[in-house]
Amino acid sequence: MQIGDQKVVTLHYILTDSEGRLIDKSDDGSFAYLHGASNIIPGLEDALAGRSTGDEVTVAVAPEDGYGARNDAMLQQVPKSMFEDGSQIAVGSQFHAQGPNGEMLVVTVVEIEDEHVVVDGNHPLAGVDLHFSVTIVDVRDASAEEIEHGHAHGPEGHHH
Repeated sequence: MQIGDQKVVTLHYILTDSEGRLIDKSDDGSFAYLHGASNIIPGLEDALAGRSTGDEVTVAVAPEDGYGARNDAMLQQVPKSMFEDGSQIAVGSQFHAQGPNGEMLVVTVVEIEDEHVVVDGNHPLAGVDLHFSVTIVDVRDASAEEIEHGHAHGPEGHHH
């Protein structure tokens, strides 16, 4: 069976940056997604279309087909008083914040100053060239419930 819209794909992957540094991996068979439902980055989804169980694929994904280019306007200096407990603030900490259009963003603390904290609203992988090494473990038809929910469910089903 080939990968296409409304197929659930299970895969193993290793994700590295351009220097070969490991970013993430999944090799236990637990990573599954619903193809065509924007569950994974577009560059990887496009590269997997038409592939089958057992195929091994190496994919380079540019930022515009991954998590986007870095946007320096997403760096913001905010008063420490905006954080409930200033002692919990540390470089690398992530918090939920409301974006300019009311959307929820995850921001990462990148610098702590005396009275301010600098946060970055970019995705941590924005601006990064991504390199995937993928083995397709399984391809199956999605259930009606998975299609309705817009994502793959595990072997035990899914509970909302």
